[in-house]
Amino acid sequence: MTIRLITTKVKTALSIAAQRCMLTAAALSVCTTIGAQDGIDSTATMSPTVYTRSYMVGTGPVRLLDTYLSQEHFKGSGFTFLSTSEKRKGQRWFTMTEHQADISYTHDRSDNFNDISGIYKFYCGRLREWNKLYPGLTLRTGVMGMATLGFIYNTTAGNNPAQALAALQIMPTLGASYRFAAWGKPMMLRYEAQLPLAGLIFSPQYGQSYYEIFSKGDYDHNIVPTTMVAYPSFRQLITLDVGLCKHVSMRIGYLGDYEQSDVNSIKHHIYSHRIMIGVVKSFQLIKHKP
Repeated sequence: MTIRLITTKVKTALSIAAQRCMLTAAALSVCTTIGAQDGIDSTATMSPTVYTRSYMVGTGPVRLLDTYLSQEHFKGSGFTFLSTSEKRKGQRWFTMTEHQADISYTHDRSDNFNDISGIYKFYCGRLREWNKLYPGLTLRTGVMGMATLGFIYNTTAGNNPAQALAALQIMPTLGASYRFAAWGKPMMLRYEAQLPLAGLIFSPQYGQSYYEIFSKGDYDHNIVPTTMVAYPSFRQLITLDVGLCKHVSMRIGYLGDYEQSDVNSIKHHIYSHRIMIGVVKSFQLIKHKP
């Protein structure tokens, strides 16, 4: 009887211990799951969207030729507004958009004829960065799309005094930036370049009036596919950022926009050089999950 009693007590103790172990394991499992979920939520909460926006204005010389209006070369000066926005969530890929507006006033060699031009360009693309090649150095590559709308108006022309500008282009983009410090200020030197690869451009035929195109509907190959051969253009931007406070910098630089085309027996180019100045601001948006 004594042995049976001892055996029964041992079994009871082992059963109670096993139940307690199971309860402890279940509690640990629940705590681990909750902790993992909290970690996921915390990570999601701490993954901000970073925006960097700049606003610049500039002025400089411009050279213009459009043989639809005149065989003369025109030169003068112009004004440019450039807005850039970068949106990134992470460290590699980001989205960049740019708005560029140009206004220029030019004259021919004899100063008897004048052209007024206004052009708006919208850029949007996706780029990737490499920032582990050298301390402070970041490289970026990607593809951007460009949409252009504008006009050139010859103040003394006769039958066809104006030329409309419209184009869509796909542009490979290259860039680099280098961060450093000088005179106790954080600084960044940056270079960016775009080269149109392919796209579409609107152009009348030489001697064709806009009345024939839009009123009579006389379409004559006015939407022209282009490549680097027919649209050999180039755009580059060199800037220097000087930190003013934690999230605001002053930006100065040079914008060179060299646009040219040769379609429908019409030669066109606008070469503009701008000295730019503006501000850059960075901020974060953090989304909290309930």
